[in-house]
Amino acid sequence: MPDISHHSQIALAAYHDLLRNLQDERAAEIVGTPTRVTVKNRIFWYDKYRVGTDMAQRYIGPDSEALRQRFERLDGLKAEAERRRAERTRLVRILRAEGFAPLDAKTGSLLSAFARVGVFRSGGTLIGTVAFRHYEGELGVRLGFDQLAQTGGIDVGSFERLSFAIGDSVSEPLEKVFSELKFRPMPALERGRVWRWEQTSGETLVEFLMPAHGEEGIRELPALGVSAQALHHLDYLLADPIPAISLYRSGVLVQIPRPERFAIHKLIVAERRQGGADDLKARKDRAQADFLISALAELRPDELREAHAEAEERGPRWRERIAASLERLPDAARHLREIAR
Repeated sequence: MPDISHHSQIALAAYHDLLRNLQDERAAEIVGTPTRVTVKNRIFWYDKYRVGTDMAQRYIGPDSEALRQRFERLDGLKAEAERRRAERTRLVRILRAEGFAPLDAKTGSLLSAFARVGVFRSGGTLIGTVAFRHYEGELGVRLGFDQLAQTGGIDVGSFERLSFAIGDSVSEPLEKVFSELKFRPMPALERGRVWRWEQTSGETLVEFLMPAHGEEGIRELPALGVSAQALHHLDYLLADPIPAISLYRSGVLVQIPRPERFAIHKLIVAERRQGGADDLKARKDRAQADFLISALAELRPDELREAHAEAEERGPRWRERIAASLERLPDAARHLREIAR
């Protein structure tokens, strides 16, 4: 059984205060008038402002009560920029003292650049191990060295339909961002469709992914200005993502999958990867699922039960893959049986 230890209440309070601070900071960047737009029964908000004699707009995000409340106090948020900056420094200092694991400089600088140009604002969601390590703050659980170790890959997922629906894009081409950080595009089978970038030192690989509705393959993500590899099961993982903090410098606001969806999705992809060159990744997938299911069974059993039930309702192939992984994870299987009663 995974050993679950928890951060202190002080650490949890500092994390969530920092999260609110960074969300306030993003709202304070609005320069014009927040404008509501409905697209296919979904509500989105845009920052509409004048550039010379023309009107421009920038995507803010999907509608939520918290976002509307921030709109109501925009003037105050703009006036409090210096206070927020000092508060972020204090909160990050507390989190480091409480034992939160910071990002390494290379990963942190890349995620910071993504946040600056609007990757997460435009729907990008971290997935894979780099996302897993962010559950330390979301769930208030300590992660060990083995759990924090990364394989050198950073995966970013997004929905194709959201990318088209929002009608906006990152503020700088990602090709420029990658070039400045010494990444190069990796050759693709389809000319002009780049979905992977590799650091020239060979240490880090960045991949863009999206849900496949039908055949897997390469598709376009206009909001991010890149192509992406379409894969099955990602629509389940990427549904209803949540904000999180990367502990780099004074904190970076990113987006990650809900932990219960991440856990169940790992059960599925571990079985897809079983055997061959991806066997090591499959073992890591199962270890992450095992840890999160143990933590969530204690902290958020209702959310875990709902996520598990939704995945099983998607069809026999989903159930088969989940069951096959759970045969190797007796503690996770027991937790899921107990919360289903």
